[in-house]
Amino acid sequence: MKLFGTDGVRGTANKEVTADLALRLSQSAAVVLGHQRASHGRRPVAVVARDPRVSGEFLSAAVQAGIASAGVDVYDAGVLPTPAAAFLVADIDADFGVMISASHNPAADNGIKFLAAGGHKLEDAVEDAIEAQMAQDAPLPTGGAVGRVRRFSDAEDRYVVHLLASLSGISLKGLKIVLDCAHGAASGCSPEAFSAAGAEVVVIGADPDGMNINDGYGSTHLENLQEAVIAHGADMGIAHDGDADRCLAVDHTGAVVDGDQIMGILAVGLKEAGQLVDDTLVVTVMSNLGLKLGMAEAGISLVETAVGDRYVLEGMRSGGYSLGGEQSGHLIFADYATTGDGVLTGLQLAARVAKTGKSLKVLAEAAMTRLPQVLVNVKGVDKARVKTHQPVQEAVAALEARLGGEGRVLLRPSGTEPVVRVMVEAAHAEIAQAESKALADIVKAELAL
Repeated sequence: MKLFGTDGVRGTANKEVTADLALRLSQSAAVVLGHQRASHGRRPVAVVARDPRVSGEFLSAAVQAGIASAGVDVYDAGVLPTPAAAFLVADIDADFGVMISASHNPAADNGIKFLAAGGHKLEDAVEDAIEAQMAQDAPLPTGGAVGRVRRFSDAEDRYVVHLLASLSGISLKGLKIVLDCAHGAASGCSPEAFSAAGAEVVVIGADPDGMNINDGYGSTHLENLQEAVIAHGADMGIAHDGDADRCLAVDHTGAVVDGDQIMGILAVGLKEAGQLVDDTLVVTVMSNLGLKLGMAEAGISLVETAVGDRYVLEGMRSGGYSLGGEQSGHLIFADYATTGDGVLTGLQLAARVAKTGKSLKVLAEAAMTRLPQVLVNVKGVDKARVKTHQPVQEAVAALEARLGGEGRVLLRPSGTEPVVRVMVEAAHAEIAQAESKALADIVKAELAL
């Protein structure tokens, strides 16, 4: 069974993701990823960071022990967002990095994600090489050749300075912003960055105790943020997830502004500034049709990829594009980051509000009109046949004909379980609801296991 999933190695901490696994996996990664600097006569270096969940403490210790025992020096950056770890790998020219986090998952879960030199996600072939190395005896140096572990004393400061530089001098003074840090990795650096940029900041969900990460707060639980924005009379709210690689927003009325709307707002701003490469935005197939229609009206083309920020990044690299992202709030700014960065995204969104003098609500409505979208997960079906089974495909074609240019249909097999995801967009919510249920019933009947 393949160890690496779509975003590193994840599971229940101390059950699937154990200290022993973390040590062996890190030793193997050190062998595969730490050779380039050593081959030039220099000591290899790695950056290790984590989110604040309690299991991150022992897993970080195991990861650092594994890396150092394989002869690689370790800079322990402590609790920081995933994008901060990626930035620091590039900033100090480290050979690789490790982020210990399970993102938006509950506190009992954890994961180990490796970053290549430059702060980039690993290619599949490199992950395979690390897995293969785990079956071999790791070459363990002795004496002065073992790695050393040092605290990365200015890690957060470096990251915050980098974030502020992305604003190009735009001040957030005059904006009142509520930040929801999900009791996660951004609990320290996000309030610091927004305050330093000039905003009046109200902070919620920023008291991590090791077990409350993502619990009722953050980008998957927006209710507290919506209430806080209204209660404090704020201009907007920003929500991160546990490792702060995503950002969702709330306007001054308490209405949610999702990743599609954020992408639309920022794409228009970049186009106006002449910084949107080829006037193109990279999105996934799950982005709302309203984004496509809104961007077409603004003279912006879309490139669609499979679901997953790694595929968005691949699409951006292939065309040299400057902005891409997902409806879930993973946005990648090629000029500033190698991965989704929720704090950076929030700052850029606030800067757009400050620069235009328009409310977030007005900007979101101008960027796109979100069509009603209904997603149904059909369980217990043969997902491998969804693209080829004729009755299912005929039902899809008939529905697309009924919707015309005012809707969209997407059938997508899950990558991890026997589930087919049925997504229908339509001009009216009632139509989307009825049609998605009808199509889901057909999928269930035709592809039942």
